Amino acid sequence: MVIIKVYVASSSGSVAVKKQQQAVVGFLEANRIEFQEVDIAMLEEQRLWMYRHIPRDKRPEKGNPLPPQIFNDDRYCGDYEDFFQSKENNTVFSFLGVTSQASVKVKDSTYWCYEHYSSPLPHHISLIAVSLIVN
Repeated sequence: MVIIKVYVASSSGSVAVKKQQQAVVGFLEANRIEFQEVDIAMLEEQRLWMYRHIPRDKRPEKGNPLPPQIFNDDRYCGDYEDFFQSKENNTVFSFLGVTSQASVKVKDSTYWCYEHYSSPLPHHISLIAVSLIVN
């Protein structure tokens, strides 16, 4: 099972960091991507783990890397800038290392429809994109 971990700091004094954290978490929630939020302000051990697992070329020249930092289990995905760039390029699912799910966004809500039916393959589930017309 894929475990997306988003390292955040609940006590960050930076408005920019808070907005970036909210953007990442909001995207994952809106797209129903399971993830674990790890608060590095409360868990020293997790903060140190995060620092150690960010590749050297992604670390700032001075200071420590700022949240949000994103991992797929123990594999580093990137920071907010990498996440934002993947959204702009429509490659966020591959950036996270997860499979995309068909969805239709209507009035800021994501609708999902799973159709279960009998087929020669056991436990076959077909994912169907639903088209909705909203006035």
